[in-house]
Amino acid sequence: MNCEREIYCKCLYYASNALSRKITRMAEKAYKPLGMAPSYAFILMTVIRKPGVTAGELASIIQLQPSTVTRFIQKLEKEKYLQRVPEGKFVAVYPLRRAQIMENELKEAWLSLYHAYSSLLGEEEAVNITTGIYHASCRLPED
Repeated sequence: MNCEREIYCKCLYYASNALSRKITRMAEKAYKPLGMAPSYAFILMTVIRKPGVTAGELASIIQLQPSTVTRFIQKLEKEKYLQRVPEGKFVAVYPLRRAQIMENELKEAWLSLYHAYSSLLGEEEAVNITTGIYHASCRLPED
């Protein structure tokens, strides 16, 4: 793709959305064998890594809206991957056995995604792009 031909090639909004659509397709392909969307998988991986996490903490870690995370948690709880437990004024989220059993498969899918894009971009560039995008995301306001 020749940037001079693309009218929006220097627009962060356009470029980040184009990248997002492509990496989303790659992530969906990587997580398809698990029968779940990448967002659900990242919630499971986070809860497995941090049992007792709250929905608010998950929303901050995953960078999704709290209402979206709550909806995802409810679905994963219904499918017997997670359990919500009231703890004082908060509700903690814990992995159930079904989630713990698939921990290695979740990690393998994540690694598969990493290998898919780093093989196309080159490992150093993949790391640099990822780090740059993440730091930019952290610096921009939530609203």
